[in-house]
Amino acid sequence: MNTDTANIRRGTFGLKALGAVLVLGLSSLSAAADDTLPRRAQWDARFEGNGGAGIRIRELTDRSPLAKAGLKAGDIMIQVDGRAIVGAAAWDDLTDSLVAGKDYAIQYRRGAVVKAAKARFRAIPYEAYDGIEVSYDQITSDYGARQRVIITRPKGASGPLPAVFVLQGLSCSSIENIPGRNSNYMRVLTSLVTETGMVVMRVEKPGLGDSEGNCSETDFKAELNGYEVALAKLQRLAYVDPSRIIVYGNSMGSAIAPYFANKYSLKGVIADGTYYRTWFEHMLEIERRIQRMQGVEETVINDRINRAYIPLYHGMLIAKKSYADVVAEQPLLAEHNYHGGHHMYGRPMRFYHQMQDFDVAGNWASLKVPVRIRWGTNDWIMSEYDNDMIMEVLGAAGHTDAELHKFDGMDHWSTIHPTAAASFKGEAGTWDERIASQIVTWAQDLASK
Repeated sequence: MNTDTANIRRGTFGLKALGAVLVLGLSSLSAAADDTLPRRAQWDARFEGNGGAGIRIRELTDRSPLAKAGLKAGDIMIQVDGRAIVGAAAWDDLTDSLVAGKDYAIQYRRGAVVKAAKARFRAIPYEAYDGIEVSYDQITSDYGARQRVIITRPKGASGPLPAVFVLQGLSCSSIENIPGRNSNYMRVLTSLVTETGMVVMRVEKPGLGDSEGNCSETDFKAELNGYEVALAKLQRLAYVDPSRIIVYGNSMGSAIAPYFANKYSLKGVIADGTYYRTWFEHMLEIERRIQRMQGVEETVINDRINRAYIPLYHGMLIAKKSYADVVAEQPLLAEHNYHGGHHMYGRPMRFYHQMQDFDVAGNWASLKVPVRIRWGTNDWIMSEYDNDMIMEVLGAAGHTDAELHKFDGMDHWSTIHPTAAASFKGEAGTWDERIASQIVTWAQDLASK
């Protein structure tokens, strides 16, 4: 999970809704782009939830197409091209599918009056870095989705280079470094791109960035396949040394990283904020941790685990039902289901049904290549015990090149906090340059082994 996941957990519109997307600048001229995929566009506006249907315009930039079409701050957008805006998921899907060079029909309400307008939105600038060549390419998954891949490498480098293959977290968030995106996780990725001297490949999930599809309806198997097709492309690139590809996984991506290393004989693994046990075990543990951070008495927590969370997650993950079906069968569980009826953290039920059956532990136990694991001491999403268990299992299997670093004060989103509870409450944290430099050093070391 990344930052969007935490926002969804706290019951707010995610980053795309609250900040979507006020951007200023990178040049698109320095990026080589495969233009067969339509370029993602931006609203040039900020929005906020409306407490029901529609999305309220909070702020418009001077050059916003919405402003030029006659909309004002305070107006409530109701539909875009006939697609009703009802809830955060619908809004996020709409934002993800917005493309440049197309006329959109906007229906909005100002006071009691419903109005109509047309607008054409501006393309998001491509990434650009000094001394780095940026290529926007694509793959087609076995599920038929064309997905954007972003490949970076040092300009002027000669000979096949080592490479980093990036596996991102659970939620539906673009992995592109668009202007105005200042998360600490993006700082880590930017450091990989600009400081390692290596080729770096990132893959946009279906429906995100310029990729076709709909992330909120993409299942685990389809997402995994997109990564596999992209890795095969990376291995074939003339400027990449296929014997020196390492995988960097963050959050859920770190838990599937061993699978890729095992299956495709990669050089090494960096797992940042990982887990070992099944998703059913993970969700029960995180519910207990959340309840404790909320100050709930231990007796009450035990009761809720037994009476609510075990049947809720067993019904969804083990019996392979939707939350809607589980709650329909056991209506008293409704008050404890803060997820939607058919989605959790923006992903569909079948994503979790398939992920529950994925052999995370078995892939960790089979890992033979060097691995570097990092867990932040204020990470309330992933368990310290899972990370310790990985080291125990690797040691028992005779693995001789595994390291676990527990980064003091760091939470799940590469941010320093005084406590895990401070991170959970969304309090402002701080950045530590060592968070990025550690990953850069690990990548360089693993590629040189």
